Amino acid sequence: MSAMRKVLLGVTLTAALVAGTGTGAAVGAGAAGGEADLAHHGHVSLWDGELGVWLVSENHGPSDVHQATVRLAFSAPMAGGQELPAACLWSSDRVISCRTGELRAAGAADEIALSLRTAGRPEELTVDIRTVWRDGAADRNPRNDRHHVLVLATGDPYVF
Repeated sequence: MSAMRKVLLGVTLTAALVAGTGTGAAVGAGAAGGEADLAHHGHVSLWDGELGVWLVSENHGPSDVHQATVRLAFSAPMAGGQELPAACLWSSDRVISCRTGELRAAGAADEIALSLRTAGRPEELTVDIRTVWRDGAADRNPRNDRHHVLVLATGDPYVF
């Protein structure tokens, strides 16, 4: 596949990921204008050029959210050619975007687990985690869906 075709495919997939699925029909009170409180929690580990990310997205309510997108941005590039879970796609060699699936009020989505290889063997890197789309719902507490995590290459889990 040509480089230009891969770029266009990436742009198309990104647009589809951000737009969500279906025609925008809402689940419960998750219609545009609803209010939700999304949060992301998990941990990140780095060892010998390997990076593991385990992430759970939650909605503390009060409205359901049909679909949301979480972005993970890394300070170091990842090695090319790595496959991601079906809910995720590469935005660049440093950015992955993942659909959370439905987030009912006071509920959580399935865990997203990523096993990645870095382009080199960094002694440390940072990961920025944040919600970039929430199906039109307002979130008056964005602090719990934005994290900046410093990860040292010790193999230890750095919790967020």
